[in-house]
Amino acid sequence: MIRATSVKPQHRWNEQPADTVVLDFDDRHRRRMAMTGTRGLEFLLDLENATALRGGDALVLEDGRLIEVVAAPEPLLEIRGADPHHLIRVAWHLGNRHLPTQIMKKGLRIRRDHVIEAMVKGLGARVIEIEAPFDPEGGAYAGHAHEGEAAAHHHTGHDHAHDHGHSHDDHHHHGDHHHHDEHCDHDHHHHHDHSHAHDHK
Repeated sequence: MIRATSVKPQHRWNEQPADTVVLDFDDRHRRRMAMTGTRGLEFLLDLENATALRGGDALVLEDGRLIEVVAAPEPLLEIRGADPHHLIRVAWHLGNRHLPTQIMKKGLRIRRDHVIEAMVKGLGARVIEIEAPFDPEGGAYAGHAHEGEAAAHHHTGHDHAHDHGHSHDDHHHHGDHHHHDEHCDHDHHHHHDHSHAHDHK
């Protein structure tokens, strides 16, 4: 099977792609994975490090052909606050629960979660169910939210080849199990990252 071994970022290419892959957030954060394009082209994503792919990026096949990456729409919650200060307070609560969060101009987006939806409504925010591509924050704030997810590695440079066999439901379990650690995030996250590192080299 032909391999895709590198990535061209958005706006850095203009060739006609050989095929297109539609990937959700989890599948856009992998190092090695068999993929099939919408037109049937089968290939193996085989990158040196786990890379956070964005919609509009291109995967480069060994023969030079390109595969366009399209971010799949996912069931999300859009959270609106009464004012910016209110929204910041809600964002702090989401970050404290290790939730990947996309920061928009007028709100926050997270994956649908009934428990979190109830919490956010309890904080006085308005919640709207939407379908949209999920592109959470990759900076220091959301890096902690990923507990070792590739997006966190992407921003810190710790690209352990984390193939993400576990789902985001697992992250909620991590959050539940470690809620007592919320005030010492840094020690907890470093411990978590290194405990996984040997599995994914």
